[in-house]
Amino acid sequence: MQDTGRFEMRRLEMLSNTIFGVAMTLLAYDLPKAGRFAKAPGWMDLVGAYAQPLIALAISFVVAGMFWFSHHRRLALAPEGSRGEVFLNVIFLLSIIILPVTNGLYGVFRLDGVVAVIYGIHLTTIATLNALLWFIALGRGGDRPLLMVATYPVGVFVLGTIVACFAPFVAQFIWCLAFGAPLVGWLARR
Repeated sequence: MQDTGRFEMRRLEMLSNTIFGVAMTLLAYDLPKAGRFAKAPGWMDLVGAYAQPLIALAISFVVAGMFWFSHHRRLALAPEGSRGEVFLNVIFLLSIIILPVTNGLYGVFRLDGVVAVIYGIHLTTIATLNALLWFIALGRGGDRPLLMVATYPVGVFVLGTIVACFAPFVAQFIWCLAFGAPLVGWLARR
C-alpha cells in the first residue's frame, strides 16, 4: 500500500482520551486537603477553604469537557489528517495538559488580575487552537453553524480576559458564557 502522508486520527483519539482524562482528574489535585484543618472545620471554614478552588475546578472541568467533546466530533468528521494537522492537534493537547497548572493558580488567586489574565489567555489559547482545527477539518466550504460553535468560545474568552484586566471577579461569569456554544450552533441552524 502506498504511503499517502495521511494519518488515521483514531490513533490520536486514543491519545487524546488519555490526556483529557488525566488533565481533568489533575484539576482536583490542588483542592485543599483535610490536613489543612487542625480540628473538624465548620461551615464557614469549609467555604473559606474550598469556594475559590471549587469555582476554578468547575470552570476548568467544564471547559475541558466542552473541548473534549468538540475534539471528538472533529476527529469523527475528519478521520484522516496530514502531518501538520496531527502536529497542531498535539499542540492543542499540550494546551489541555497545562490546564491543571493554570487552574491551580487561578483556584488560589482567582481575584488577582494578573492570575485571572493568565488563566484567560490560556482558555483563549485552547479555544483558538480548537477553532483553527475546526477550520482545517471543515475545509473551504465549511459548515457555518459548526464554525460558529467553534469560534464563539474564542470571542467569549477574549472578552473575559480583557475584563479580567480590570475586574477579575466578573471575568469568571463572562467565561461561563462560552458554555453557550451549542446554543449558538442551534440558533445558527434555524
